Amino acid sequence: MRTIFMGTPDFALPTLDALVEAGHEVVAAYTQPPRPAGRGKAPRPSPVQLRAEALGIPVYSPKSLRNPEAQAEFAALQPEVAVVVAYGLILPRPILDAPALGCINVHGSLLPRWRGAAPIQRAILAGDPVTGITIMRMAEGLDTGPMLATARVPVEDKTSGQLFAELAEVGAHLLVEVLADHQHWRPEDQDELGANYAAKIDKAETRLDWSKPAELLEREVRAFAPAPGAWFELDEERIKVLGAHVVGSNAAPGTVVDDQLTIACGEASLRPAVVQRAGRPAMPLADFLRGRAVPQGTVLR
Repeated sequence: MRTIFMGTPDFALPTLDALVEAGHEVVAAYTQPPRPAGRGKAPRPSPVQLRAEALGIPVYSPKSLRNPEAQAEFAALQPEVAVVVAYGLILPRPILDAPALGCINVHGSLLPRWRGAAPIQRAILAGDPVTGITIMRMAEGLDTGPMLATARVPVEDKTSGQLFAELAEVGAHLLVEVLADHQHWRPEDQDELGANYAAKIDKAETRLDWSKPAELLEREVRAFAPAPGAWFELDEERIKVLGAHVVGSNAAPGTVVDDQLTIACGEASLRPAVVQRAGRPAMPLADFLRGRAVPQGTVLR
């Protein structure tokens, strides 16, 4: 099938690879323009751009798809279908209507549960036991189009990084299945009553607030791992927590209750398992404490 692929981050790569492996003719890859990154702030191409170039697929990186020139360029490629995975630009009506079979999105939640930019992290934060992938035909609203297929994945104790990797593979396989059987799509409208907005993660959310229950903070640790990372301050140094366990002990919130850096919360306590100091690699808690003991009774803010 003559296909345009539209995506930007690593999450999109398994779907691009699966399309090529399934024999679809990917005539173009649309992705976000290179962004300044690293210490030198040199422009860095997106993961999709690098993969597409390696595959010999022409790359397009318009800053917007709202101008007539960009829309005409897109339509001139004569796609049968456009596959969209975490692209990052709003698709206006002329783009949505250009492919004969429309624009098909691989979305990282069981719609309509989480619409928006951070569905995987929001599912973890909310304590959802199950999340998944939805293949949907795109409409002008935010993740509001009719659903074509879904696949369920248990959340369990996974981090967002682990769920991203798992859902990316699940989504790639499901998308290929849908395209292989496109004549028998059975679109299903979403139930608006079950819709929630998965707002982009704000850095202000990532600081651990010890007045919250430990169970909620443990979810925050998983939702923000590996990036941007939940964190707390110790002697004015920011310490990221990339793994943690809930422990039953109680004390005033923020108090270190033992020599294992168990920190009292609003309910129960949180014991970090994997931490990271600024400019250093992540390490098990035991390694951290060998170099920097935190006495019982220390109060963290």
